[in-house]
Amino acid sequence: MTRPQLTALIVASALFMENMDSTVIATSLPTIAGDIGSDPIRLKLALTAYLLSLATFIPISGWAADRLGARLVFRTAIAVFIVGSILCSMADTLGDFVVARIVQGAGGAMMTPVGRLVLLRTTPKAQLLSAMAWLTVPALVGPLIGPPLGGFITTYIDWRWIFWINIPVGALGILLVTIFIDDVRSETPRTLDKLGFLLSGVGLSGLVFGLSVMGQNMLPFPVTLAMVAGGAVSIGLYLVHAKRVSEPLLDLTLLRLPTFFTGVVGGSLFRVGAGSVPFLLPLTLQVGLGMNAFQAGGLVFFSAVGALLMKATAQPIVHRFGFRATLIWNGVVSSATLTAMALFAYDPPAILIVSLLLFGGFFRSLQFTCLNSLAYAEVEQPRMSLATSLYSVSQQVSLAAGVAIAAAVVELQRELRTGHIIEAGDFVIAFAVVGAISVAGLLFYVRLSPDAGAEMAQRDQPVPRKPVAST
Repeated sequence: MTRPQLTALIVASALFMENMDSTVIATSLPTIAGDIGSDPIRLKLALTAYLLSLATFIPISGWAADRLGARLVFRTAIAVFIVGSILCSMADTLGDFVVARIVQGAGGAMMTPVGRLVLLRTTPKAQLLSAMAWLTVPALVGPLIGPPLGGFITTYIDWRWIFWINIPVGALGILLVTIFIDDVRSETPRTLDKLGFLLSGVGLSGLVFGLSVMGQNMLPFPVTLAMVAGGAVSIGLYLVHAKRVSEPLLDLTLLRLPTFFTGVVGGSLFRVGAGSVPFLLPLTLQVGLGMNAFQAGGLVFFSAVGALLMKATAQPIVHRFGFRATLIWNGVVSSATLTAMALFAYDPPAILIVSLLLFGGFFRSLQFTCLNSLAYAEVEQPRMSLATSLYSVSQQVSLAAGVAIAAAVVELQRELRTGHIIEAGDFVIAFAVVGAISVAGLLFYVRLSPDAGAEMAQRDQPVPRKPVAST
């Protein structure tokens, strides 16, 4: 294993812990609520405190890494996440659980962008695509294996062990970071944009929280709408503010780079579709096919297998075809496999379900890897921390929007029907909608130059030819 791959694997392990944690908890909500004497709906609202904390602290992660050093911030983020996990395991009231999840969110907000920054600053661009393939896997695998793992732990052990598992994993992560990760930092750290931090924190918290609960009947609709609108207004004020300061917290001028613009905007459309899968797929298998949570989780695991198979093939594929062609054709295929999941509502043969999940996981993972790598192709090293913060913000908003749109489509159909019962056919339209949004990213992929990201794809090097034998 090369040093960049080892770095990516260490960072990915921490991100896997974070990504899996939230989905494991979601499966165990009723049991946790009963144990601490709370209503499941109220407890679900408490879990969204994690999203509020996440959205608030992500924008400041790049500044912290530049000022204090990426290794120190990354280790501290893991430690804070561990402390939050311990507090969650000890919670006996709803208030305790809310505070614990806020602490976890603060750690998680730093882990993702700072971990990616470590990889970007220590890996040559020619090796970045291969390393990024390892980093993409936990984002896809965690939400998919979380539900069956959470169901197993809650049913056969105790829900508090969900959080205790994070402790040895996190401790090992801190040790490996200390030994193998370089302490990269900026030679000229920026001053903190305090007003920008306030505006972005309020805006992103309102957007991410509001979009996450929209369509799920967790809050009155006017309250949810007010949160989204308030978040949008605050983001608008931040855009005005960012043009007036020399060192904004989130540097929007990065969007002038064609590859970064494609990764953020085109990638956000794809993530809206892909982000709906952990929400829609388990529901479709359970409502449409009548499976229990554990059976559905076992099938969903095949998507994770497909994602794992991708990591060894991303570099050869992009080297052969280039980023532009790969994003276009793979974007079509991955969006088609996403839309085709609507067939699950009609009880297809098991081989079709497994095949579609396997191939869908592979192609979605490849698209994520390409987008996450290409975005940094033209970013200079001094601006990497700014780029990771802005890119991480776009990821959180688009993933939350994917769940919100999917939930809203299903909920609307239920409200229009007598009896207000969810039927299998409701998921057909939901998958069609998110699939259409996902494929809309093609409008941005086609604008790329054919040689975009050539150094990462290693296409700027001549392909050796076999010598012709002399006669």
